[in-house]
Amino acid sequence: MRLLVLFLACLSLVGCNSIYLKPNSLDKNGVIYTPRGGYSMQRSLKQVMDERGYKTHVGRLKTEKTLNIGDIDTFEIPYNAKYFVYVKEREEILRPVWCMFNGFWWWNFNLSIADRKTGQEILSWRGRGCQNSSLRKLNEILDELEIKKDK
Repeated sequence: MRLLVLFLACLSLVGCNSIYLKPNSLDKNGVIYTPRGGYSMQRSLKQVMDERGYKTHVGRLKTEKTLNIGDIDTFEIPYNAKYFVYVKEREEILRPVWCMFNGFWWWNFNLSIADRKTGQEILSWRGRGCQNSSLRKLNEILDELEIKKDK
């Protein structure tokens, strides 16, 4: 009995996600601006969106300054960008036992997609989980967000 309780407690910690989204609000033909770089979630998000046919854009470098506190780069957001994607994440952690069959890497992130024209946030996702389960969840979320075309 104790083993069962321990197993259920561990299982409940596997996927800790808080998701708010507005279904049918993401136009697949709209240009999406996302900042450069990032850890695994931001890089994977861009890759998944490109594979799904979205037009992602990382912006053109406007200015580059080096100060004694570090480099400061500013980027030009495309005028026609309809959406802005923001990802804040911690460095991924290798968890070979916990995520053995699910990508080996543990991600901890906040992801937001906002409509630049209306200022509405169409996705707010606070997530923690193994790499592959997070990518599956991302695809499920994008399926729900995409505007469905009438047939």
